[in-house]
Amino acid sequence: MLILKNAKIVDNSFHFINADIEINNEKISKIQPNLSGSEEIDLTGLVIVPGFVDIHIHGCVGADTCDADTEDLAKMCAHLATKGVTSFCPTTMTVSHEAISKSLMAVKQCMDNPPKGASIAGVNMEGPYISKNKKGAQAEEFVKNPDLNEFKRFYDECGGIIKLVDIAPECEGADEFIKEASKLCTVSIAHTEADYKCAKNAFNLGITHATHLYNAMPGLTHRAPGVVGAVFDDERIRAEIICDGFHIDPAVLRITFGVLGKDRPIIISDSMRAAGKPDGVSNLGGQTVYVKNGQARLEDGTIAGSTTNMHDEIKNLISYGVPFLNVIKAATINPAREIKEDNKIGSIKKGKYADLVVMDPQLNIKMVVVRGKIEVDNI
Repeated sequence: MLILKNAKIVDNSFHFINADIEINNEKISKIQPNLSGSEEIDLTGLVIVPGFVDIHIHGCVGADTCDADTEDLAKMCAHLATKGVTSFCPTTMTVSHEAISKSLMAVKQCMDNPPKGASIAGVNMEGPYISKNKKGAQAEEFVKNPDLNEFKRFYDECGGIIKLVDIAPECEGADEFIKEASKLCTVSIAHTEADYKCAKNAFNLGITHATHLYNAMPGLTHRAPGVVGAVFDDERIRAEIICDGFHIDPAVLRITFGVLGKDRPIIISDSMRAAGKPDGVSNLGGQTVYVKNGQARLEDGTIAGSTTNMHDEIKNLISYGVPFLNVIKAATINPAREIKEDNKIGSIKKGKYADLVVMDPQLNIKMVVVRGKIEVDNI
């Protein structure tokens, strides 16, 4: 039994309270003042927030989900814990059917035999059911129209670990796909040329999520609201946002968090294998990527994922003027809700997993606890 004492805690309602946390095995067993036990850690002057949940991440430290390698996934788990991420969804790309299938099975293996570090919550399937004209850094040769039977096979073969699937709703077969796939997991609008009307129709059919808002989709203008306008205009939709200050201008990030409010923004890294590594040549979905000053691009200049992480994005947003508690919510409970894991993770509550990040007033990470185990100790 472990007691974390004297910190300021962001509670389940996302307000600050003064209390201690008792951890028993993997879970939080008590949250109240003046707890005592055999092992106590004094965290005076520090704040405890829920562990960060990254639901869109391809890779980091040289590893990539599409390598379909359990050792690579273990590297990701270990590295992400150092950045405060306690749960994440390894994310596939638009690659071959066989490559997606192998990737899903590798993730399933890691979920059955968890490595040290961040916990894997399930898979995010970004592609192949996207628009060729908005493919971004996805490989065009593997882009295809939505295939419900193929998706169901993927889903069943991996034991239902797919938490998110992307779709461009203007593609042939999209309507039926959205209706049926949304019964199995969260369906997201992504890499799309859809206009406002098409996007709203897709929301009515079952889409509840938008992948990396602004990127690879029509933006908001005064005569054509586009996908961004449709998201802003519909309370049912949560939106992921890359908050590295490069994909989206800081002023636009500030405006977007203001429009979406406390419950709808979701911070994601969308990081690739170059994250956590020096600048240089890398690879994403079989394509060569050039990283300079931390910015990843294909040879033609197309932005290719990010090299950021959730901790840096949180610091960015706070420096841009987004309120601290709103930022923490967007990094924790909002993504947890979107993958339907919020009964286990995403907030500090009795009975939930003890997934915690301890930070100092400068937002430096002092401790990370994953499932009750101290994975990072900088106290």
